[in-house]
Amino acid sequence: MTSISIIGGSGYGGGELLRLLLAHPAVEVRQVTSRSHLGEYVYQVHPNLRKQTQLKFVDPSQIEPVDVLFLAQPHGQAQHNIEQYASLAGKIIDLAADFRLRDTAFYEKWYGEKHAAPEWLGKFVYGLPELHRAEIAAANYVSGVGCNATASNLALLPLVKADLIDSTSPVIIEIKVGSSESGAEGNTGSHHAERASVIRTFSAFGHRHTAEVIQEMGVSNISLTMTAVDLVRGVLATAHAQVKPGVASKDLWKAYRAIASENPFVRVVKEQRGIYRVPEPKILAGSNYADIGFELDESTGHVISICAIDNLMKGASGSAVQCMNLMLGLDETTGLEFPGLHPI
Repeated sequence: MTSISIIGGSGYGGGELLRLLLAHPAVEVRQVTSRSHLGEYVYQVHPNLRKQTQLKFVDPSQIEPVDVLFLAQPHGQAQHNIEQYASLAGKIIDLAADFRLRDTAFYEKWYGEKHAAPEWLGKFVYGLPELHRAEIAAANYVSGVGCNATASNLALLPLVKADLIDSTSPVIIEIKVGSSESGAEGNTGSHHAERASVIRTFSAFGHRHTAEVIQEMGVSNISLTMTAVDLVRGVLATAHAQVKPGVASKDLWKAYRAIASENPFVRVVKEQRGIYRVPEPKILAGSNYADIGFELDESTGHVISICAIDNLMKGASGSAVQCMNLMLGLDETTGLEFPGLHPI
């Protein structure tokens, strides 16, 4: 059995990691840290894990060497302690944004500060298997992915990979997000009285996840707009772009089906009847699937590409476990087979 520990296990991301890893057939969770819940049983913070484990939260200073170390801390913490973490485990998967961007100047531009360990940026592989499967399988250090960036990247992937986008036109992505994106600690805007029943645009331009889309898709003329909706889990990315002259619906079908056939967790959703004719986050809660779909106005060349995911799964912990599977030489779907619920 592969030994696992988690640094920062009391947040939503840490809870999802625990849920997945405790049921994983090839790993054993040894320790989980939390300074704010030191000494408490993990199920006291993550109540869905009652009767699943008797682990208690320990102080980070008590972490012992393991095969794989997951970092599920708030952004900015891992980069200050990466040398210490590397001494504890041969393989590290960091869910935060510390090591997602490869270029130090690009990091400073989007995060507004210098990176504390710039020499480590080039050692990490961006942790989205649909983009870097082979590199992840050979890596010792893998970064997390932004949930909004993941939905955006997967919405654009069929178009970019098949070279169907007119690069002279802007790409505009409207992203609708659930409240769990704010994290377990939340903020004043995530209180139920303020968050319930809203459709609130909280970032018109300049969201940090934009940097990941630029880096991974190679599309610079792009903007992401974030809107909070009355949902706990889920991200829906609706990307607007212009296709090259002559591109028809049959070309898009070919591109989208190719991506779905290459990736076990990507599904094309484009139906002519029924309720769920297009991708929708609701039915993906708890699953690692990403549903993608499209509509094309052949008279204008305007394409709308849609991607739905669970932000805590495919947008965070699910992708992290998928990366771990690849790093360990396992089938990448191991422990991630849950298909979601309907109705819910």
